[in-house]
Amino acid sequence: MEKEIALITNYYPPETGAAANRIALMARFFKDSGYAVQVICPLPNYPTGVVFNDYTNSAGITEEIDGIAVTRLAVSPTNSTRLWKRFKAMGSFSFSLWQYTRKHKLPELVFIQCSPLIVGAVGSFLARSKKHYTILNVSDLWPLAGKELGNLTDGFLYRRLEWLERYCYRKAELVLGQSQEILGHIHTLFPDKNTFLYRNFPDFEPPKLPETSSTRKIRLVYAGLLGVAQGILTLCKQLELPEQVELHLYGSGTETEAIQEYIASSGKHIVYKGSLSRKRLHQELLDYDISLVPLIKRIYGSVPSKIFEYAKLGLPMIYCGGGEGEQLIKTHQLGWVVSPGDFEALNTLISGLKQPFKDVEKVAVQKRALLAFDARKQFKQLLDHLD
Repeated sequence: MEKEIALITNYYPPETGAAANRIALMARFFKDSGYAVQVICPLPNYPTGVVFNDYTNSAGITEEIDGIAVTRLAVSPTNSTRLWKRFKAMGSFSFSLWQYTRKHKLPELVFIQCSPLIVGAVGSFLARSKKHYTILNVSDLWPLAGKELGNLTDGFLYRRLEWLERYCYRKAELVLGQSQEILGHIHTLFPDKNTFLYRNFPDFEPPKLPETSSTRKIRLVYAGLLGVAQGILTLCKQLELPEQVELHLYGSGTETEAIQEYIASSGKHIVYKGSLSRKRLHQELLDYDISLVPLIKRIYGSVPSKIFEYAKLGLPMIYCGGGEGEQLIKTHQLGWVVSPGDFEALNTLISGLKQPFKDVEKVAVQKRALLAFDARKQFKQLLDHLD
């Protein structure tokens, strides 16, 4: 009899970003391992906060994509930073999920993506109330991350969210964490909880890199969410780019318009290139020398998936996030590290970059990444752990 699994997630392609890519890869790996896979997610809307054009006339739809059944449920989306609007959006999907499970039976094995915390809690409740085996995937430590970013303060709401967080961990048979810090945090609350470290390793054919040297300007690149946590607007304002260096930006988010306005008036060597599909972005990134991976501050438990993506593309990094991500950059010799918010050190580092930038350094980064970040090997270890 064919094994079945349902993946409950707030993000899924054609949406972009780390969470959507991670769950899509997980779905594909389960399918390739002989599982009948169903994904349950909202109508696509991230990061714009508007349902994508191809789905605007639907209140919910089930479609088959590459042999995977994708059930997209109604949602009231937003990309607002206001908490009540975000809670409303998460709540609308959670309500749709509850309605769906009243009419449809979930398989015995249920995988739940958390965050968002509310979706994780509702998914955990619905799965456990029907006595399913639940795998909880924790990619960020909410509500702690919200407090560290300044979006939440200690009080009644924070304590309620902490209760939801503990509920999710308590009800899961297995908890996957994207960092050792996440697993350490969970074990402080539930010392005997069954956990598994599951990094955001990508799975794509690595490009062939030339072992030559570039004589043009050194090109830095940032690609990703243009939001508060990344602090790209502040980064643009604080950067002092020397004549031999330019910065290109890809992505979208709440700061997009403000960034474009600043670039137009700043006179700096900064170019906004818009938002691209992941496949096209990979091709574009091959033309760059160094990537920037910034966070506005060190967030406990956070390890940006860009580290593994860029390394496999052979793109050295300037990492400004601290914590476990910083240790990965150092351990695997993937680039440079600067403390979050230390723009003086960042400008000093960038001003010291010399032409020509040697592509042989990119080849070395890629070789180390291919040895250390194997997505298929990691998934096989997860299956062995489940058995």
